[in-house]
Amino acid sequence: MSEHAVLVSGDRVEAVGPLAELSSAYAGARVRRWPGTLGPGLLHDSPLPPAPTPRERVHALLRTGVTAVLVEHLADPALRAAAERSDMLVLATAVAPTLRPGGRADLAVHGVDGTCLVTVVAGRIVHRRA
Repeated sequence: MSEHAVLVSGDRVEAVGPLAELSSAYAGARVRRWPGTLGPGLLHDSPLPPAPTPRERVHALLRTGVTAVLVEHLADPALRAAAERSDMLVLATAVAPTLRPGGRADLAVHGVDGTCLVTVVAGRIVHRRA
């Protein structure tokens, strides 16, 4: 969503709309800007990438903008625990992520080259590209 914004309060989306409109309506809100396209977090629907530890496997996904994973790919209890500690959504079925008022604040910003610049899970920044 180019030139759009998401107003987040705690772990929830309060509003979604044009940046100018939300900035005007919520003048006291803290604004974070990144040079990319804002959208909902991604759903990962295949096995997690290899890494030395379950935590690193989950963080490999977070670095790509993933905020949800299908439960079928978390059969290893240590891997599932790592996903849950990160507040990643664990879903039984594939559901297209959305950004909507009242929904969980799971979002990502991707640069023009597709690189994930920021991942937000439940309103908390869990990845920010340096």
